[in-house]
Amino acid sequence: MFSAEGIALVVGNTLMFATPLLYAALGGMVSEKSGVVNLGLEGMMTIGALVAATVGYYTQNPWLAFASAGLAGGLLALVHAIVSVSFGADQIVSGIAINFLGPGIALFMSRLFFEGATQTKPIENKMPILFKSALEEHPALSYIFAQYATVYIALALVVVLWIYFYRTKYGLRHIAVGEHPKAAETLNINVYAFRYWAVIVSGILAGLGGASLSLAIVSSFRQTLVSGQGFIALVALIFGKWTPHGVLGACIFFGFAQAISIVMGMSDINVSTHLIAMVPYVSTLLILVLFVGRSRGPKANGQIYLKDSIDA
Repeated sequence: MFSAEGIALVVGNTLMFATPLLYAALGGMVSEKSGVVNLGLEGMMTIGALVAATVGYYTQNPWLAFASAGLAGGLLALVHAIVSVSFGADQIVSGIAINFLGPGIALFMSRLFFEGATQTKPIENKMPILFKSALEEHPALSYIFAQYATVYIALALVVVLWIYFYRTKYGLRHIAVGEHPKAAETLNINVYAFRYWAVIVSGILAGLGGASLSLAIVSSFRQTLVSGQGFIALVALIFGKWTPHGVLGACIFFGFAQAISIVMGMSDINVSTHLIAMVPYVSTLLILVLFVGRSRGPKANGQIYLKDSIDA
């Protein structure tokens, strides 16, 4: 376990398990930086995972399946945007409803496309693993760098979003909308357009996070596939202080907790497998207790903005 290859295996698994969280947490960050809380990440990940598994099985094209998952997550996020942005409904309630709606639609679609089964059939063509052949003679390096393409796409998104938020005028306007929408409106910034765009993008990214589960880590969809990943992503978002690099660090931490639980399950340690499976969730609770109270998000986060409202 403590050999070079053992450590490399843990690092590689950390990156793999952090990836679905990273997609969803980045999506949540994009939404909340515009002032809209998206508690529906879990539901959006679930519908993304199902669509990816379904399209991947029938087309045998993982890239088409990956893109379809993002589209499905974006469409579900559009519902959240219409309810919370246009109609000014409670964002928390809307997000909770999405978390019921997403799995419900996913279960219905699974039974529709797979002869009444609640689990999709295995996908033969999963997402490609990059650098696998080039690192065959170096097992330790292969464990770390021979990763599914979804891992490298997620890491690239961190850089793209960092540049967007801190090096472009649109990113600064996006942040302004989340900090003080009324002031942003006086500067001719369309608050509704930014919030719609942000929520839809958050759904697309959450859908891609679900796809990275069903197209990479496993090769099918089942009801328990996501199992709280969307909620852990929300904690990672808060732990990362609503910044792309902070979110990356938080997701790596949770991915490490998951990797450790897998390694412990494969070792000779005489510990109940049920206790080992609790490691990622216990670590989430610890983060909530120790750090969440100290984090401060965008000032207008969760606040309803109505253009003609005096209190906006």
